[in-house]
Amino acid sequence: MKKLSDLHQMKQAGNKISMVTAYDYPSAKQVEAAGIDMILVGDSLGMTVLGYDSTVDVTLDDMLHHSKAVRRGAPDTFVVVDMPFGTVGVDLATDLQNAAKLYQQSGANAVKVEGGHLTSFIQQATYLGIPVVAHLGLTPQSVGVMGYRMQGATKAGAERLIEDSKAVEKAGAVALVLEAVPSDLAEHISRQLDIPVIGIGAGKGTDGQVLVYHDMLNYGVERTAKFVKQYGDFSTGVAALKQYDDEVKSSAFPSEQYTYQKQIMDEVEK
Repeated sequence: MKKLSDLHQMKQAGNKISMVTAYDYPSAKQVEAAGIDMILVGDSLGMTVLGYDSTVDVTLDDMLHHSKAVRRGAPDTFVVVDMPFGTVGVDLATDLQNAAKLYQQSGANAVKVEGGHLTSFIQQATYLGIPVVAHLGLTPQSVGVMGYRMQGATKAGAERLIEDSKAVEKAGAVALVLEAVPSDLAEHISRQLDIPVIGIGAGKGTDGQVLVYHDMLNYGVERTAKFVKQYGDFSTGVAALKQYDDEVKSSAFPSEQYTYQKQIMDEVEK
């Protein structure tokens, strides 16, 4: 199994880290077979596979259910699981209880939290032995306040992101995800920190990249962000399903090729 120390060694050696957000057994199995370094079980599963309008409706039980499936599909990959909306940032005792449950029961190697205000939580979770990945920049759980837009685009915003990045590392974060920030800012932060910095919409100067499985394979997505590159096209499934529907209704399927051949009724009727 890939360990946290392996990821830190990759950063030190200047080797890029690949990460894919996946939510179930078959996608995780493919990701591991492709040799991807990390899997994020993101609360974006709320929109991608559960049909919610945002991540706000995702529960701790949802994250446990999906992360267990991912671990079964990718037993040797470093897995990070999101702490969903409302499970962290409430009060420290409750936050730590939720983190312990998610870490202990999910099979993940680390939990991920959004925002630079959670340094106390990161410090205490680390003290308990729970590895924490921090997430700064565009934080989807806060889009109701900040909206879907680039972060750190002003001098004050950039300085705040730099300060927050250093603060979460000092608190004990084992890695950092930077989302939707100017590429030069992301590169600067990556050079300033000792922990791996994984970018999404943050340019190539970070230590690694993360994309969502469904986005990069055009699997059921209605629109994608500017930073998404599609490497495959699962949208052909609609045409395949339409062909199946036509063949069922015309009795073309199942043909003899797909049918068990044994004349048992002759024996039954004797």
